Amino acid sequence: MLRHEIRPGRAVAGLVMLALAGGYAADAAGAWRVPWTFFLPLFFGGLWLAATVTWVSYRMRRRRNARRTGAPDSSRGRSAPAR
Repeated sequence: MLRHEIRPGRAVAGLVMLALAGGYAADAAGAWRVPWTFFLPLFFGGLWLAATVTWVSYRMRRRRNARRTGAPDSSRGRSAPAR
């Protein structure tokens, strides 16, 4: 099986969009009555959460790779500790 890079931000965005689709489907079926403005904060909040998760995972991956290679961590302006 081929290995690929894990992208947690995309997973979060996908889960949020599935939840929104479920909400819209429940509203269309008449099982749940909410105004359409209810979904806007959830949509933008989900995008913000996905962007934050992506940023954090990118920083963690970058630091982990810098420690493995012994290269300086350019995000802090100092080198990683030698092992």
